[in-house]
Amino acid sequence: MEDITQEAFPTKHDNDRRCDLFRGRWIRDLNRSIYTNESCPTIPVSKNCGWHGRSDTEYLQWRWKPDECELPRFQPENFLRLVRGKKMAFIGDSVARNQMESLLCLLSQAETPINTYKDSEDRDRTWHFPTHNFTLMVIWTKFLVPATKLLTNGTSSSDYNLQIDRPDPAWASKLPSPIDYIVLSDGHWFFRKLYLHNNNNTIIGCVFCSEPDTNHLGPAHAIGLTLRTALRFLKKYEEHTTTIVRTFSPSHFENGVWNTGGTCNRTWPLREGDVDSKGYELEVRGAQVEEVERVRVGIVDVTKMMLVRADGHPGVHWDNQYMKGSRCVRKDPVVHGCVRVWEFFGDSDWMRALADSVGSSSRKGEVSFLIEAPDNGSRGFQGEGRLVLTSRPGWGGYFLVAAPIMICQMSHL
Repeated sequence: MEDITQEAFPTKHDNDRRCDLFRGRWIRDLNRSIYTNESCPTIPVSKNCGWHGRSDTEYLQWRWKPDECELPRFQPENFLRLVRGKKMAFIGDSVARNQMESLLCLLSQAETPINTYKDSEDRDRTWHFPTHNFTLMVIWTKFLVPATKLLTNGTSSSDYNLQIDRPDPAWASKLPSPIDYIVLSDGHWFFRKLYLHNNNNTIIGCVFCSEPDTNHLGPAHAIGLTLRTALRFLKKYEEHTTTIVRTFSPSHFENGVWNTGGTCNRTWPLREGDVDSKGYELEVRGAQVEEVERVRVGIVDVTKMMLVRADGHPGVHWDNQYMKGSRCVRKDPVVHGCVRVWEFFGDSDWMRALADSVGSSSRKGEVSFLIEAPDNGSRGFQGEGRLVLTSRPGWGGYFLVAAPIMICQMSHL
C-alpha cells in the first residue's frame, strides 16, 4: 500500500487554484523527522515510547499530502519569528496538552524553552522562549464548562453534572489577560453519564442516563452545547484573541476501550475500507463544525485524516500511573517520539501572511484559509503563492486552518 486516501469522505472543491489542506492522503516519506525522542528536551520519560521499548519504525514513514498542493517542511525558526512577542494557549483535556507538547518539541529545535509554570497536578504548564519572547501554554479542562462529580451512595463516581451556561473558570479566569491565539478542543470526557444543567440548575438533558422523564442526548450533542458556551464567551475577546477549534481526534481502541481491555497494536495505517465513514467520530466533528459556523471562528479539521492513523498509538510502550490496568492509553505520537512529526505548516511566506492577517480577517467573518497556487500553474506551493482568506458560506463546515498550529495524532485522559 503506497498511500491512504480519503475519497470516502467527499469534500467540496473551489477550483484548481485552491488547496483544501484537510482533503488528501497519507504517503510514505522516508526522510528524517525534525526531531526524535532523543532530540526533544521536553519529552517526559513516561511518554517516550522508544525508551519504553517500541522498536518498529514503519509508522514514522508517513506524511500528510493534500490533494491540491504540496506542504513545505516545518521551519521552527520561521514560526518563532512569526509569533515573536505573542502568547498561545491550548485549552482542553490532555489531547490539547499533547498538541501543545508536539509544537513545543518542534520549536525546541530552534530555541530551548524555559518551563515557567506548572500546577500541582502537572496539568497546566507554561513555557517561554526568551529570545523570541513567545509564551506557549496549556490550560486543562475536561468539558470546557464547570463540572462536578456525581456521588453514588456517598462515593465519588466517574459521572458528572455539567453547568452548560458558563465556561469553566479554570480557563475563563485567565482572560482578559491578553492571549493572542487560543486553540480550543474537547470531546473524550463526554462518553459517560452526564447531566446537563442550565443557569437555574434545571436539568435540560442527560447523556447515557436511564431516567424516563429526562431529555436523552448523545455525546455529540453535549459536546456541541459546551463548545457553544465556550465560543460565545471568547467572542467578547475577539479584538485581541484569535480562536481556533481543533476537531475531534479518534481514540482507535479495538476490542474494548481504554479501561476495558481495549488494544492498540497497529503498526500500519488503516485502509480506506476499514474506516467507518458514519462513525461517532464524524458525528462529533459535525457538532463541532456546526458551532464553529455559528460564530465564524477558525478550525483545524483533523478528524478525517486521523481516522486512519491507528498505527500512531504507543500501545504498551509508555507509562501512565493512572491507568496501570489498561496497557493501552493513547498519547500524542509526536510527544513521546512514536510517530514522526506530521508537518502541516512551515513555509515562511504564507506563515507570515497568516500571522499578519488572521486577527483582523477572522473578525470580518473570513474564516476559511486556502492556499493559492503560483501563477505559473504549478499544483505545488513552495512559497511562491500567497495565502488567501475567504468566507465560504455553504461549505458545510469544510473550513481550513486559522492559525499557525501543528496538527498531531492525539489521545485523551
